[in-house]
Amino acid sequence: MTFLSPTRGRLNLEQVADDIHAYVAEDTSFQYKLIVGSDSHNREGTCFVTAIILHRVGKGARYYYTKRYDRKITSLRQRIFYETSLSLEMADRLAGCLSQRGEDNLKVEIHLDVGTHGETKELVKDIIGMVIGSGFDAKIKPNACGASKVADRYTK
Repeated sequence: MTFLSPTRGRLNLEQVADDIHAYVAEDTSFQYKLIVGSDSHNREGTCFVTAIILHRVGKGARYYYTKRYDRKITSLRQRIFYETSLSLEMADRLAGCLSQRGEDNLKVEIHLDVGTHGETKELVKDIIGMVIGSGFDAKIKPNACGASKVADRYTK
């Protein structure tokens, strides 16, 4: 799996974990938020983007994203559940890589492309339950910038 980073270029997941570890080690006086979010967009097929964001609270962020194409998924419910499963899989793999580097203190937040208004409002409870049941914190719109801003930017 290949990630793209505006800061670092093309990386694999191990290199992303190394970069995150080095970025945190640069300045340990800051708080950090580690965010994973996914979004999708339909065209002839469905484009799924999963983003990893390391937010140095009060001082910017670094992000990495991966993109994949699948058959066209017209069911919004199915697309949202698949986006969530992509984020959960990525968060789990990333947490494992970071743990090997001694970064057990970075808790991963999953940012979900659902909110209490609009078409996805019926899915909020189920999606949040899926994430919390997997052991991660869940954020929804408007507090889900990982999905609604970063990942969304690269689905178009």
